[in-house]
Amino acid sequence: MHFTLGFSPCPNDTFIFDALVNQKIDTEGFSFDTQLEDVQTLNDWAKSDRLNISKISYGVLPLVQNNYNLLSSGGALGKGVGPLLISKKALSHLTAVDEMIIAIPGINTTAHLLFSLAFPNAKNKKFLVFHEIENAVLNGDADAGVIIHENRFTYQDKGLIKLMDLGAYWEEKLDCPIPLGGIIMQNKFDQSIQLKIESLIKQSVEYAFQHYPQITDYVRSHAQEMSESVMRQHIDLYVNNYSIDLGAEGRKAVNTLLEVYQKINDH
Repeated sequence: MHFTLGFSPCPNDTFIFDALVNQKIDTEGFSFDTQLEDVQTLNDWAKSDRLNISKISYGVLPLVQNNYNLLSSGGALGKGVGPLLISKKALSHLTAVDEMIIAIPGINTTAHLLFSLAFPNAKNKKFLVFHEIENAVLNGDADAGVIIHENRFTYQDKGLIKLMDLGAYWEEKLDCPIPLGGIIMQNKFDQSIQLKIESLIKQSVEYAFQHYPQITDYVRSHAQEMSESVMRQHIDLYVNNYSIDLGAEGRKAVNTLLEVYQKINDH
Protein backbone atom coordinates (compact mmCIF):
# COMPACT_ATOMS: atom_id res chain seq x y z
CA MET A 1 0.00 0.00 0.00
CA HIS A 2 1.36 3.39 -1.03
CA PHE A 3 0.92 6.73 0.77
CA THR A 4 1.86 10.36 0.22
CA LEU A 5 3.74 11.71 3.23
CA GLY A 6 4.79 15.28 3.93
CA PHE A 7 7.20 16.64 6.52
CA SER A 8 9.79 19.40 6.77
CA PRO A 9 13.50 19.12 5.86
CA CYS A 10 14.39 20.18 9.42
CA PRO A 11 16.60 17.71 11.33
CA ASN A 12 13.90 16.84 13.86
CA ASP A 13 11.53 15.64 11.11
CA THR A 14 14.11 13.86 8.96
CA PHE A 15 15.42 12.19 12.15
CA ILE A 16 11.90 10.93 12.95
CA PHE A 17 11.04 9.66 9.47
CA ASP A 18 14.42 8.44 8.18
CA ALA A 19 13.98 4.80 9.24
CA LEU A 20 10.42 4.70 7.90
CA VAL A 21 10.90 6.23 4.46
CA ASN A 22 14.27 4.58 3.86
CA GLN A 23 13.00 1.21 5.05
CA LYS A 24 15.51 0.76 7.84
CA ILE A 25 12.59 -0.85 9.67
CA ASP A 26 10.10 -3.40 8.31
CA THR A 27 7.32 -1.25 6.83
CA GLU A 28 5.16 -4.36 6.29
CA GLY A 29 4.38 -3.64 2.65
CA PHE A 30 3.71 0.07 3.11
CA SER A 31 5.69 2.56 0.98
CA PHE A 32 5.81 6.34 0.91
CA ASP A 33 6.09 9.12 -1.63
CA THR A 34 7.69 11.87 0.45
CA GLN A 35 7.24 15.60 0.02
CA LEU A 36 9.65 17.75 2.05
CA GLU A 37 8.33 21.30 2.43
CA ASP A 38 8.32 24.13 4.96
CA VAL A 39 5.59 23.79 7.56
CA GLN A 40 3.40 26.62 6.26
CA THR A 41 3.24 24.89 2.85
CA LEU A 42 2.30 21.65 4.61
CA ASN A 43 -0.36 23.53 6.59
CA ASP A 44 -1.84 24.91 3.37
CA TRP A 45 -1.78 21.48 1.75
CA ALA A 46 -3.52 19.98 4.78
CA LYS A 47 -6.30 22.57 4.46
CA SER A 48 -6.82 21.40 0.87
CA ASP A 49 -6.65 17.69 1.87
CA ARG A 50 -3.67 17.07 -0.42
CA LEU A 51 -1.53 14.44 1.33
CA ASN A 52 -2.44 11.15 2.99
CA ILE A 53 -0.14 11.76 5.96
CA SER A 54 1.46 15.06 6.94
CA LYS A 55 3.33 17.02 9.56
CA ILE A 56 1.42 20.18 10.48
CA SER A 57 1.61 23.00 12.96
CA TYR A 58 -0.83 22.34 15.76
CA GLY A 59 -2.15 25.82 15.02
CA VAL A 60 -3.84 24.47 11.87
CA LEU A 61 -5.30 21.34 13.49
CA PRO A 62 -8.70 22.97 14.21
CA LEU A 63 -9.08 23.70 10.48
CA VAL A 64 -8.35 20.19 9.19
CA GLN A 65 -10.18 17.92 11.61
CA ASN A 66 -12.98 17.18 9.15
CA ASN A 67 -10.57 15.31 6.87
CA TYR A 68 -7.75 14.19 9.16
CA ASN A 69 -7.12 12.40 12.44
CA LEU A 70 -4.20 13.22 14.72
CA LEU A 71 -1.70 10.39 15.18
CA SER A 72 -0.02 9.78 18.52
CA SER A 73 3.51 9.39 17.12
CA GLY A 74 5.96 11.60 15.24
CA GLY A 75 5.01 15.02 16.55
CA ALA A 76 6.74 17.71 18.59
CA LEU A 77 5.62 18.72 22.05
CA GLY A 78 7.77 19.87 24.87
CA LYS A 79 8.80 22.30 27.54
CA GLY A 80 11.27 25.10 26.93
CA VAL A 81 10.92 24.67 23.16
CA GLY A 82 8.51 27.41 22.20
CA PRO A 83 8.90 30.29 19.76
CA LEU A 84 10.72 33.47 20.76
CA LEU A 85 9.75 37.08 20.09
CA ILE A 86 12.90 38.94 19.06
CA SER A 87 13.86 42.48 18.02
CA LYS A 88 16.88 44.70 17.41
CA LYS A 89 16.35 46.70 20.58
CA ALA A 90 14.84 46.28 24.02
CA LEU A 91 11.44 47.77 24.91
CA SER A 92 10.65 49.75 28.03
CA HIS A 93 7.30 47.96 28.13
CA LEU A 94 5.91 45.01 26.20
CA THR A 95 2.63 46.82 25.50
CA ALA A 96 4.58 48.57 22.72
CA VAL A 97 4.41 45.28 20.79
CA ASP A 98 0.72 45.98 20.05
CA GLU A 99 1.74 48.86 17.77
CA MET A 100 4.71 47.17 16.10
CA ILE A 101 4.95 45.33 12.77
CA ILE A 102 5.54 41.69 13.74
CA ALA A 103 6.96 39.08 11.35
CA ILE A 104 5.34 35.69 11.98
CA PRO A 105 6.14 32.29 10.40
CA GLY A 106 2.77 31.61 8.76
CA ILE A 107 -0.81 32.40 9.65
CA ASN A 108 -1.75 28.87 10.75
CA THR A 109 1.38 28.08 12.72
CA THR A 110 1.48 27.29 16.41
CA ALA A 111 3.90 30.23 16.69
CA HIS A 112 1.13 32.58 15.55
CA LEU A 113 -1.30 31.02 18.03
CA LEU A 114 1.12 31.45 20.93
CA PHE A 115 1.89 35.03 19.88
CA SER A 116 -1.85 35.79 19.72
CA LEU A 117 -2.34 34.35 23.21
CA ALA A 118 0.36 36.66 24.61
CA PHE A 119 -0.53 39.72 22.49
CA PRO A 120 -4.23 39.56 21.57
CA ASN A 121 -4.28 43.25 20.58
CA ALA A 122 -1.37 43.12 18.13
CA LYS A 123 -2.79 43.48 14.63
CA ASN A 124 0.17 44.57 12.45
CA LYS A 125 1.38 41.16 11.33
CA LYS A 126 3.52 40.17 8.38
CA PHE A 127 3.49 36.46 7.53
CA LEU A 128 6.78 35.09 6.18
CA VAL A 129 8.59 31.76 5.82
CA PHE A 130 10.35 31.09 9.13
CA HIS A 131 13.91 31.47 7.78
CA GLU A 132 13.14 34.97 6.41
CA ILE A 133 12.18 36.46 9.77
CA GLU A 134 15.59 37.34 11.23
CA ASN A 135 16.53 39.29 8.10
CA ALA A 136 13.15 41.05 8.02
CA VAL A 137 13.84 42.37 11.51
CA LEU A 138 17.48 43.22 10.73
CA ASN A 139 16.48 45.05 7.54
CA GLY A 140 13.71 47.02 9.23
CA ASP A 141 10.91 45.35 7.26
CA ALA A 142 9.48 44.32 10.63
CA ASP A 143 9.92 45.79 14.12
CA ALA A 144 10.03 42.37 15.77
CA GLY A 145 9.70 38.75 14.75
CA VAL A 146 8.59 35.37 16.05
CA ILE A 147 11.33 32.80 15.47
CA ILE A 148 11.25 29.01 15.53
CA HIS A 149 13.48 26.08 14.59
CA GLU A 150 17.22 26.69 14.18
CA ASN A 151 16.79 30.46 14.42
CA ARG A 152 16.45 29.97 18.18
CA PHE A 153 20.16 29.15 18.14
CA THR A 154 21.37 31.89 15.79
CA TYR A 155 19.49 35.12 16.55
CA GLN A 156 21.96 36.34 19.20
CA ASP A 157 24.87 35.90 16.78
CA LYS A 158 23.15 38.45 14.52
CA GLY A 159 22.78 41.04 17.27
CA LEU A 160 19.10 40.40 17.92
CA ILE A 161 17.62 40.23 21.42
CA LYS A 162 14.77 38.29 23.00
CA LEU A 163 11.71 40.28 24.02
CA MET A 164 9.70 37.29 25.24
CA ASP A 165 9.82 33.51 25.32
CA LEU A 166 6.32 32.77 24.04
CA GLY A 167 6.66 29.11 24.99
CA ALA A 168 7.47 29.96 28.61
CA TYR A 169 4.42 32.27 28.65
CA TRP A 170 2.24 29.37 27.45
CA GLU A 171 3.66 26.99 30.05
CA GLU A 172 3.24 29.44 32.93
CA LYS A 173 -0.30 30.40 31.92
CA LEU A 174 -1.64 26.95 31.04
CA ASP A 175 0.63 24.54 32.92
CA CYS A 176 1.12 22.05 30.10
CA PRO A 177 3.66 21.25 27.37
CA ILE A 178 3.57 23.23 24.12
CA PRO A 179 2.06 21.38 21.16
CA LEU A 180 4.26 22.55 18.28
CA GLY A 181 3.79 20.14 15.39
CA GLY A 182 1.72 17.00 14.94
CA ILE A 183 1.27 14.20 12.42
CA ILE A 184 -2.14 13.79 10.81
CA MET A 185 -3.59 11.12 8.53
CA GLN A 186 -6.63 11.28 6.28
CA ASN A 187 -9.59 9.76 8.08
CA LYS A 188 -10.79 8.04 4.89
CA PHE A 189 -8.41 5.18 5.73
CA ASP A 190 -9.62 2.35 7.93
CA GLN A 191 -8.71 2.72 11.58
CA SER A 192 -6.61 -0.45 11.39
CA ILE A 193 -4.43 1.19 8.71
CA GLN A 194 -4.14 4.42 10.70
CA LEU A 195 -3.04 2.44 13.76
CA LYS A 196 -0.47 0.58 11.66
CA ILE A 197 0.97 3.85 10.32
CA GLU A 198 1.07 5.22 13.87
CA SER A 199 2.96 2.10 14.98
CA LEU A 200 5.45 2.36 12.10
CA ILE A 201 6.19 6.01 12.87
CA LYS A 202 6.73 5.06 16.52
CA GLN A 203 9.16 2.33 15.46
CA SER A 204 10.95 4.82 13.20
CA VAL A 205 11.47 7.25 16.11
CA GLU A 206 12.63 4.45 18.39
CA TYR A 207 15.10 3.25 15.72
CA ALA A 208 16.47 6.78 15.38
CA PHE A 209 16.98 7.09 19.13
CA GLN A 210 18.72 3.70 19.28
CA HIS A 211 21.35 5.01 16.82
CA TYR A 212 21.60 8.55 18.21
CA PRO A 213 23.77 10.71 18.45
CA GLN A 214 24.82 9.50 15.00
CA ILE A 215 23.65 11.94 12.31
CA THR A 216 22.61 9.98 9.23
CA ASP A 217 23.30 11.01 5.66
CA TYR A 218 19.55 11.48 5.16
CA VAL A 219 19.31 14.03 8.00
CA ARG A 220 22.52 15.74 6.92
CA SER A 221 21.51 15.98 3.25
CA HIS A 222 18.40 18.01 4.07
CA ALA A 223 19.90 20.23 6.77
CA GLN A 224 21.35 22.79 4.33
CA GLU A 225 24.45 24.31 5.87
CA MET A 226 23.82 23.47 9.52
CA SER A 227 26.68 22.19 11.61
CA GLU A 228 26.23 18.79 13.24
CA SER A 229 26.04 20.47 16.65
CA VAL A 230 23.09 22.61 15.49
CA MET A 231 21.43 19.50 14.01
CA ARG A 232 21.74 17.79 17.37
CA GLN A 233 20.41 20.86 19.19
CA HIS A 234 17.44 20.71 16.86
CA ILE A 235 16.82 17.03 17.54
CA ASP A 236 17.41 17.35 21.29
CA LEU A 237 14.95 20.23 21.51
CA TYR A 238 12.08 18.87 19.43
CA VAL A 239 12.25 15.06 19.57
CA ASN A 240 11.41 13.40 22.87
CA ASN A 241 9.06 10.89 24.50
CA TYR A 242 6.05 12.81 23.14
CA SER A 243 7.39 12.07 19.65
CA ILE A 244 7.21 8.36 20.42
CA ASP A 245 3.71 8.61 21.89
CA LEU A 246 1.66 11.64 22.95
CA GLY A 247 0.27 9.84 25.98
CA ALA A 248 -2.38 11.30 28.27
CA GLU A 249 -0.38 14.46 29.07
CA GLY A 250 0.29 15.14 25.39
CA ARG A 251 -3.35 14.65 24.43
CA LYS A 252 -4.39 17.00 27.24
CA ALA A 253 -1.97 19.64 25.94
CA VAL A 254 -3.43 19.32 22.42
CA ASN A 255 -6.97 19.71 23.79
CA THR A 256 -5.83 22.81 25.71
CA LEU A 257 -4.47 24.27 22.47
CA LEU A 258 -7.78 23.62 20.70
CA GLU A 259 -9.60 25.44 23.51
CA VAL A 260 -7.19 28.40 23.29
CA TYR A 261 -7.70 28.55 19.52
CA GLN A 262 -11.46 28.69 20.02
CA LYS A 263 -11.20 31.47 22.60
CA ILE A 264 -8.84 33.56 20.44
CA ASN A 265 -11.05 33.20 17.39
CA ASP A 266 -14.22 33.99 19.35
CA HIS A 267 -12.48 37.14 20.64
